[in-house]
Amino acid sequence: MRRQLVSVFDAEGDFEIRLAHNGKQGVQENLDFMPDVITLDINMPEMDGLTALSLLMEQRPVPVVMVSSLTEKSALATFEALALGAVDYVTKPGGTISLSIDIIKQDLVAKVRAAARARIKNTRGSLGRTQRAPIQVERPSPVMRRNPASEGLVIIGVSTGGPSTLECILPLLPEDFPWPVLVAQHMPASFTGPFSNRMNALCQLQVIEVTRQMALEPGTIYIAKGGADIVVTKRGGKLVTLARPESTELLWHPSVELMGRSVAEHVDASKVIAVMLTGMGGDGASAFTEIKRQGGRTIAESEESCVVFGMPAELIKRGGASLILDANKIANQIIVWAQ
Repeated sequence: MRRQLVSVFDAEGDFEIRLAHNGKQGVQENLDFMPDVITLDINMPEMDGLTALSLLMEQRPVPVVMVSSLTEKSALATFEALALGAVDYVTKPGGTISLSIDIIKQDLVAKVRAAARARIKNTRGSLGRTQRAPIQVERPSPVMRRNPASEGLVIIGVSTGGPSTLECILPLLPEDFPWPVLVAQHMPASFTGPFSNRMNALCQLQVIEVTRQMALEPGTIYIAKGGADIVVTKRGGKLVTLARPESTELLWHPSVELMGRSVAEHVDASKVIAVMLTGMGGDGASAFTEIKRQGGRTIAESEESCVVFGMPAELIKRGGASLILDANKIANQIIVWAQ
C-alpha cells in the first residue's frame, strides 16, 4: 500500500514524500520532516493510527487524511479520527491493492491537496475521546413550542470536515426543536449508517439514516444515505424524503444541489433554513442561492471556522448567504429562526 501511494503522488510531479513504516516512526517523522500533510491508516504495526494521530495532534498538529477500509468497524474508527483532528478520509475499495489505488487516486490527490490548505480543528487529542474547546453558544431562554402553522424545514449541506462540525451543531438543537432537519454529508454508503448511529447517541433529537421513503417529522434529523442522492417531495399533501440512485450529472453524493433543488420546488421558501458548512467544491450553492431568492434564510459557515472554505465560499460568492457565521454560532441561529 505504501508503494502504491508513493506511485500516485510521484506521478503528480510536485510532491516531496517521506515514508513511515509504522505509527511510531510516523510520529517521529512529523517532527523531523515536518510535512504539510500526512496520510494515515488505522491499522499499523507497533502503534495504531488513532494512537499515532493523538500524538501528532499533541506534538505538532498537521492536516491528516485517513485511509480507511469500507467496513463498519473502519467507519467508526474513522469518525474517532475525525474527532481527534483528522481533516478528511479516503476509503479503500475491496480487491487488489493496485486496482483499489486506481479507483481512489483522483479522490486521494484532491483531498490531500485540499488538506494542505485546511484549518486544523482546535482539538486536544487523547485516545478514545476528544476534548474540544468549550462551545460558546447563547441558548434562548424561552422553551420552544411547536406551532403547526409555522413548521418548516432545515437543510444542511456539508463535505470535508463535516462529521466533526456537525458534532458541534446538531447536539445543541433542543429535544423540542419543532422542525425536521435534513443533512446531505458527502460520505460512502457503508459510513452513513454508523455515522447516523453515532450522531443519534450525541443528539437530543432522534437521528436516522434515510434508506427509504420517510415522512419528514418535526424534531427528527435525517442523514442522507451514502451511495445515493436524497430529495424532498410531497405525498398526500405531506412532505417526505427519499433516497434515489446517484445522478450521473452531479459530481458529489449525496448531492446537496439535488436536495436543495427539490426543497426549492416543494417547500415554501419562507419556511426553509438552508445551512452550508465546510467542504470542497461548490455543491449546493446554486440551489441554496435560489432558496434565498425565493425568501428563504441561509447560513454560510465562516472561513475562520471552516476546515475547507469551498462550499460556503461559493454560496457567499453567488450572494446566496443571508448570514455568515462561525460553526459554534450556527445552532443558536437555527433555534432563533425556527421559533
